[in-house]
Amino acid sequence: MASIESVTLEVADPTAVERFYTDAFGLDSPVRLRASEAPTTGFRGFTLSLTVSQPANVNSLIGAALDAGASPVKPVTKSFWGYGGVVQAPDGTIWKVATSAKKDTGPATRQIDEIVLLLGAADVAASRRFYVDRGLAVAKSFGRKYVEFATGSSPVKLALYGRRALAKDAGVSPEGTGSHRLVIGGDIGSFADPDGFAWETASR
Repeated sequence: MASIESVTLEVADPTAVERFYTDAFGLDSPVRLRASEAPTTGFRGFTLSLTVSQPANVNSLIGAALDAGASPVKPVTKSFWGYGGVVQAPDGTIWKVATSAKKDTGPATRQIDEIVLLLGAADVAASRRFYVDRGLAVAKSFGRKYVEFATGSSPVKLALYGRRALAKDAGVSPEGTGSHRLVIGGDIGSFADPDGFAWETASR
């Protein structure tokens, strides 16, 4: 089964950004950093989601991110699907922290259960075919709107969402140009997908 071992964020100041992610989320691997000055403006076409087990953990992680220098994008709120909020890291990456649980079951922690990379696709069906042709199996699919791939025990899960729908979900404008400033490390080769997202063979 295809796997994703890492996501590399291309940032202007890796040292400062590493400090932010350590303080905010306690992240090391599978999130990596690489220096880049590639031009980029507006929405970069993807979000990273942290799935946690209870609302208290959402509050803990969002609070730590804001304290570390993140900007609020969508305040933490309850919804029909659960509880969550969205922040933007100093490097520009948009992070959603969410849980499907409605009630707390224990003390607050910063335990992250799952990291999900959502790629905004111009044509979800075309991008789905592209990835299936490269060996990814579909785990969930909602027509031309959303696709989630089966990536086994990978540290990062992969899903496709329409670009405009993804931006709306994140609470930002869908407009943006230039580099995604994202490289996905996996075991399915080095290439760029139909939306320009770059993949490379992961180093272990």
